[in-house]
Amino acid sequence: MKNSSLYLLFFFAIVLMVFNGCKKDDDLVIQLDTSDYSSEVVLSWIELTLKLTKETPGYSPPVAARVYGYSGLALYESVRHGMPGYKSLEGQLNDFSIGTIPAIDQNVEYHWGAVANSTLALFLKNCFQTTSTANLALIDDLEEQYIQQFKTEASDEVIDRSIAYGELVGNAVLTFANSDGQAECYNSNFPSSYTVPVGDGLWEPTSAANPIPLQPYWGDVRPFMEINVDDLLPVPPPAYSTDVNSDFYLEAMEVYEAVNNLTTEQVVIAEFWSDDPGNTATPPGHSYSIMMQILSDEGADLALAAEVYAKLGMGVHDAFVSCWNAKYHYNLVRPITFIHDNIDNTWSIPLATPPFPEYTSGHSVQSGATAQILTDLFGENYAFVDRTHINRTDIDGSPRAFTSFYDFADEAAISRLYGGIHYRAAIDIGVEQGIAIGENIATLQFQ
Repeated sequence: MKNSSLYLLFFFAIVLMVFNGCKKDDDLVIQLDTSDYSSEVVLSWIELTLKLTKETPGYSPPVAARVYGYSGLALYESVRHGMPGYKSLEGQLNDFSIGTIPAIDQNVEYHWGAVANSTLALFLKNCFQTTSTANLALIDDLEEQYIQQFKTEASDEVIDRSIAYGELVGNAVLTFANSDGQAECYNSNFPSSYTVPVGDGLWEPTSAANPIPLQPYWGDVRPFMEINVDDLLPVPPPAYSTDVNSDFYLEAMEVYEAVNNLTTEQVVIAEFWSDDPGNTATPPGHSYSIMMQILSDEGADLALAAEVYAKLGMGVHDAFVSCWNAKYHYNLVRPITFIHDNIDNTWSIPLATPPFPEYTSGHSVQSGATAQILTDLFGENYAFVDRTHINRTDIDGSPRAFTSFYDFADEAAISRLYGGIHYRAAIDIGVEQGIAIGENIATLQFQ
């Protein structure tokens, strides 16, 4: 009996020691992993980001892709400490040095949903400073909505600490982002300092409204991975020629005949993938809409959402830098200019030709990169339905079904032929260029 009492006292002493050892701030700490949280907060911020991209002046496709890239990196780095086995991307990305991201206090609790909310709120407030007052209020409202929600899940002390850490990471990545010299790139889409080259086969303005092409220096913007630009200048397009038997002339004739014989379905495809700035969140925004739909359909947790967001954001950003490097290297004339000058001066097309050189196709490069990245994450035969334009009334925005991510990339790319925007080489080689970018993103060591 005496021994039993001693054993019982010893047992309670051990329990008390363990309990007291786990107590922090007068509460029992149960540190959850990032994967224990829902991706709802991220999906809400993506949805708002797409709205802001559409409604904020100056957010051309390259500018939008830059925001997606750096905000995705910030999100990942802010919640990575709650992802056992995952590594920082410090030292792996161009100029992203080790020690950039603030450390966490390993001895206290964080709410990773609140961290993510704080980071993305800070990023959007800084990146969309020139948006409307109403939109700025939406950023504040969304941030506060999740703060209040998360305060029902953890103590005020934990939430305040998490908010502070999210802001620290957000500011660190924002400083890194702005070291590329593009903090106000939305103001420099058509720089007057650029002199348009003149010569046979070179780009000419296709609209009096844009005598200067869009972002002519974007090919020099810092990519996340140098290899995506330095090693991925595509092979030259067919040599410019007005000879009716030349490869170049035949490619122009293909565009001419395709537009002249469009089916109803091809018109729908051309309009579905046009994604014009001001009317939509631009082509990279379309890729982000697809990502958002996949994460929602999968019921993804916060950890998966952060990884996908980071990979796709960096891939799409690098896709536009790599593509723009090619565009201004080759500076190729657009189909509508060549066809008007050499085939039919009355020819019209269903879409407006974008104000920049032709080769390679931006839609094709960024769609190829998106397809490769999402395939690596979700599989080669991942069937999905794209509902991006379901609420539009100016076009047929009916959802479109795809058997794989490559299937969507091929349709997005060929849509530019149907729209009279690109020659075949820019489309096919552009997809290959994008896939190579996606493959390079896959070499980053997240784990």
